[in-house]
Amino acid sequence: MKSMYPRSGRVILHVDCNAFYASVETAHDPSLANKPLVIAGNPNERRGIIITCNYAARALGIYTTMPLWEAKKKCSDLIIKTPNFELYREMSAKVFQFLSTYTNMIEPTSIDEGYLDITDLYELGSPLAIAEEIQKGLYETLHIPVSVGIAPNKFLAKTASDMKKPMGITVLRKRDVQHVLWHKQVEEMHGIGEKTAGKLNRIDIHTIGDLANADVKILQNLLGITGMHLKERANGIDHRPVDPESIYEIKTVGNSTTLPKNMTEQRLLLDVLERLSQSVSQRMKKNRVVSQNVQITIKYSDFKSVTRSRKLLNPVIEPSEIYDVAAQLFKKHWNGDAVRLLGVTALNVMEKHAAVKQLDLFSFEEEAKHEPLLKTVDQLKQKFGDLAIQRGSELMIRKKQDAAEQLKMRYEKGPS
Repeated sequence: MKSMYPRSGRVILHVDCNAFYASVETAHDPSLANKPLVIAGNPNERRGIIITCNYAARALGIYTTMPLWEAKKKCSDLIIKTPNFELYREMSAKVFQFLSTYTNMIEPTSIDEGYLDITDLYELGSPLAIAEEIQKGLYETLHIPVSVGIAPNKFLAKTASDMKKPMGITVLRKRDVQHVLWHKQVEEMHGIGEKTAGKLNRIDIHTIGDLANADVKILQNLLGITGMHLKERANGIDHRPVDPESIYEIKTVGNSTTLPKNMTEQRLLLDVLERLSQSVSQRMKKNRVVSQNVQITIKYSDFKSVTRSRKLLNPVIEPSEIYDVAAQLFKKHWNGDAVRLLGVTALNVMEKHAAVKQLDLFSFEEEAKHEPLLKTVDQLKQKFGDLAIQRGSELMIRKKQDAAEQLKMRYEKGPS
């Protein structure tokens, strides 16, 4: 399969959930399937605006931002739901958890779309086969339809995923850009809004082809560095990498790895989980978040996946804390078959400063034992100063610092 991947360059997928809010409502209530459905801000108000709608509603001429009263005129049987953002966030986390069973090179860009770099996944099949497997898996397990774009960079992958909806898969290569994109109006290009399109039109740039062939200096004078980037993308060039650290809204922090070979030895598999836990901990510390819910993913050699999680009483962030939970889950749920991939994910993360420690009876009693001591220490410090009571480690460090300072002074003074 390696021959189906470029010798140099990347293979990027853009996965875009179709009519996401409406699809989540249908997954939650299958009786809504194939019925015209809209999600609206306030269905009881005449001036309510449609946030999104499913494809059955779109077939009747209903679209996002249409006033609700107008949509009702087009369809008297229209089903109207108020948005349930908690439900949508939960489903979004499940979608990205599913994608993480393929690679940890994932960059979410919104609640319902993101990029995957699959350049190194040639052992799993061709890029088209992986896209088909992802699309099928998301629909069968979560009942969420997605469109997938396959391309050598992020711009072309995003453009490709928009071409066939719902449930489309499109390959867009750099050599296709001239005959696929150049005839389109600039406002149809991803990354160009109405305001930018107006500026471009005023200097006689109307199509993507016009933009691709425009003078870069004129574009930079008009739009700054953005002008150069837009010209590059109109020519199918985009140097931005897929960045797993670029998290649009941190809800989960995870890492997974495809093993170099199918493994059945528990000790080696636990070593992999330990390394993954360290990676997850590092990313959590970088983003200053903690979690009370740890999940593992096990993908077997037959590509069947199992995900199991455990909710915790107290927030965790340290590698050992994450690994302890991951190891327990693995030992409990691994069926002994050969493992192809392992993943560790911290779910529902929260900012560290906002996390409140919820003490169980044991930890409460342990911390209560220290309370009189801490109170006494505070009283002594108030009376005699902050240096009156110190930890042994702090005192040792201070002694070393004093000794170094004395040595420095003796050296500067010279021999007596």
